[in-house]
Amino acid sequence: MDKKFKYGTVSEAINNLRQKGFDQDFHLERSHLVSGDETFDADELKIAVVYRYEGHSDPGDECTVYGIETNTGLKGILLHTDGIYSDADSVKILKKLHQAKIEGYQKRS
Repeated sequence: MDKKFKYGTVSEAINNLRQKGFDQDFHLERSHLVSGDETFDADELKIAVVYRYEGHSDPGDECTVYGIETNTGLKGILLHTDGIYSDADSVKILKKLHQAKIEGYQKRS
């Protein structure tokens, strides 16, 4: 997984991911990720890269940029605002995705 803060801005991270083929836009809907007409559960997704950004003066400016891959071959981007703007369902699916990422690292060790 790439390092956090590899790019100076969220826009730079998004542009880089687009160049790497992450051409879909994902959004959270209840406890699923959605791209177009397709809905995905956590077990159908994998975090490829994560970039986290913190606001310099306002904690409300925190954002995480995810490069997501699906089991059907789609690659896309999910932007998630952190902190007080996070809802329970969003946190739940992201927690599952992060746990799967950790378990994948542990299996390789």
